[in-house]
Amino acid sequence: MQPTTPSIVPQPEPRAAVLGRFLRGSVGSGVAVLARAAGALILNKLLALYGGAGGITLLAHFQNLMALFTTLPNDGVHVGLVKYLAPLRAGSGRYRAWWGAGLVLNVGALLVGFVALVLVPTPLIGVFQPSVAWGLLFALGIVLLTGHAFLVSVLLAAGKLQNYVALTVLLSGLGVGAVALVLALGGSSEVALLAYLLAQGLTVVPTLALAHRAGLLPQLVGRTSRPAVRGLSRFLLMAVSVLLFGKGVDFAMREVLIRQLGLAQTDLWQAVAKLSDNYTMVFSAIMGSVYYPRLAALTVQPTKRRELVRAVLTLLAPGLFVGFTGLWLLRSWLLPLLFDQHFAAAAPLLAPQLLGDWAKFLTWTMLFLLTVQAQVGRYVLVQAGSAILYSVLLVWLVPRYGTMGAPMAHAARYWLLLPWCFWYFRRDVF
Repeated sequence: MQPTTPSIVPQPEPRAAVLGRFLRGSVGSGVAVLARAAGALILNKLLALYGGAGGITLLAHFQNLMALFTTLPNDGVHVGLVKYLAPLRAGSGRYRAWWGAGLVLNVGALLVGFVALVLVPTPLIGVFQPSVAWGLLFALGIVLLTGHAFLVSVLLAAGKLQNYVALTVLLSGLGVGAVALVLALGGSSEVALLAYLLAQGLTVVPTLALAHRAGLLPQLVGRTSRPAVRGLSRFLLMAVSVLLFGKGVDFAMREVLIRQLGLAQTDLWQAVAKLSDNYTMVFSAIMGSVYYPRLAALTVQPTKRRELVRAVLTLLAPGLFVGFTGLWLLRSWLLPLLFDQHFAAAAPLLAPQLLGDWAKFLTWTMLFLLTVQAQVGRYVLVQAGSAILYSVLLVWLVPRYGTMGAPMAHAARYWLLLPWCFWYFRRDVF
């Protein structure tokens, strides 16, 4: 009788080891994150001091406008590319198939955006009072910036983290430098913002050179792979939901606040929202470059994946609480420092914004599970439900509480979503 070989049950990885790997990866991308954060803070300061009335609001509106055109490639095509290219050898047939499909979908996404720009220019760029030349240069900047982001995703899939860090530092420096130069020469905020986009787009040149040197630019021959297009399209559909129910709602909300409250009052709320955008950018960069790739690698190992999600939530919950408490205690000093003296009046708005962001980050950490599993339908439903909830809260709270109603709606939205996420993902967390 043959002895039975005992089955080996994979043991959960110690939480300290999981946290250690996450923290090491976070530190590794820290230079890029700090460069982006520093660039954003300097940009806010420049527009607050020299951008005239509503400068901060115009900056946020312009960045939101950029996001309307770049969300489909960045949050859709490029997320899928990192997932599918990472395990492949550059130059292989499957590598070329995914690479080519990503390129085709990027072109398609940009064409859809530009058609919308031509058909309905006033709702999109009317606030900037653009000329035809301004509109054409804006489109050129979007094309260049999307090309840069596409190639960066290829570099990240190949593990070229140092290249990513260097390019991120360059991107931030060029954008801020262009705005400072235009404002110093007496240019308007509208011209400075256009220069910001074009300067960032120019980073496509060194990005292309680095990708070529690394052998990551395959020769594309034959037809585009339909299976690859279908595979990436799942991520594109998720990005569509982000565009419609995330960026689109934010864009429309700002338009409504400007009309109802005026630029001065909207500027106060926007200062708090921009501060939130800055640390949200840091959070997204770390989670996108460290947490998401690790989560994707553990797709077929649910026990280890659960340990990772649980460990990251355990780290984030108290860490964010301490950090946000510090920001709130420094609010009367921090807002004038980052923007201008009159933005001290925005200090009361910070508490509900921070409360909402604490719940938002924990919610996002769990929603990454839908992305990595490409659960398109559920992801879209969550985005749609969240947007509807936010819109209803804004309609209810802003007329009653004025400017304070905006951060209150933000906080209520995510404090309602957070317990739902804990319930829905209970098998992946507990």
